[in-house]
Amino acid sequence: MVLVNETGIRRVFSMRDAIEADCEAYRMFSSDEITVPLRTQIEAAGAGGVFCFMPAYSERLGIASVKTVNIFPGNVKFGITTLPSMVMTFDGETGVPSALLDGACITSLRTGAASGAALDLFGRKEAKVGALFGTGSQAKDQLCGMLEVRRLDRVYVYSRKKENREKFAEEMKEELGRELAACGTELIPAETPEEAVRDADLIITVTSSHSPVFDGSLVKPGAAVSCIGAYRPEMREIDDALLRRASKIYCDSVDAVLEEAGDLITPLAEGTIRREDITGDIGDCLLGKLPGRETEEEIIVFDSVGIGAQDLVTAYRVLERAKSAGVGQVWSVRQAPGREEK
Repeated sequence: MVLVNETGIRRVFSMRDAIEADCEAYRMFSSDEITVPLRTQIEAAGAGGVFCFMPAYSERLGIASVKTVNIFPGNVKFGITTLPSMVMTFDGETGVPSALLDGACITSLRTGAASGAALDLFGRKEAKVGALFGTGSQAKDQLCGMLEVRRLDRVYVYSRKKENREKFAEEMKEELGRELAACGTELIPAETPEEAVRDADLIITVTSSHSPVFDGSLVKPGAAVSCIGAYRPEMREIDDALLRRASKIYCDSVDAVLEEAGDLITPLAEGTIRREDITGDIGDCLLGKLPGRETEEEIIVFDSVGIGAQDLVTAYRVLERAKSAGVGQVWSVRQAPGREEK
């Protein structure tokens, strides 16, 4: 069994790698090449958190995986990640555990890559302005996903707390200074949601909000919006105005989104949109079964709750590269026949 921590993962796996892995996962999911049950959630009401369990299996790749990703927003006050997580993989022929990977890193990479993949597919090629709503633990990889697929003149960053957006912008200028300079991208803390969204060609929301974070009527024609944060029915990041204006609404998994994400559950229940207004899964677009952007003026929304296929394929590709690079710690686990097998 191999143990791979965040340092090892990021040493061998880039954001471009993660975007390619996500696209592979979406295509496999839409081709029924991965078995992905809906995630199991257990609420930790007293702590204000949720335990989530996300299994997946691919016979073609010969691997199964289970990710535990526990969502505890209150961890901010402890100075630790709000998404403590691990990914365990299993050999597809024997069922033997094969690897344990830092799940927070895998989650952040593949979720940033989800936005990158969606914005690359649905965004206008000449996009020049981005907007990022949210400055939590996943925000950096969301920004990296956006910058990986388009050379932007500026990206507005918004958080309801001024100190958070200003601190994030300064940290990213320091940590991603070379990348920002290479792209000629200016990172700007926005004073209001309106300032952030008004000129944005590409928009990402990665918050834990229970109410829309910007006015959808202000979104410019031709924009692409990636909604990442709403993972519960009571959560919502985008409003009815945006959904009414959207020409297409894509999901990572329509079934999963309609089970979990308030961004679409609430508008459907209230009659703002109809089920037929949801275009379909992004994997079907990647396979050419559904259309992507067809005009320069249409607004396209991508709503994601994350699916186990992303974790499985990302882990599989990380382990391939880790093995080639000699990265990871081998942990010997007893696999001798048990007493009941003798």
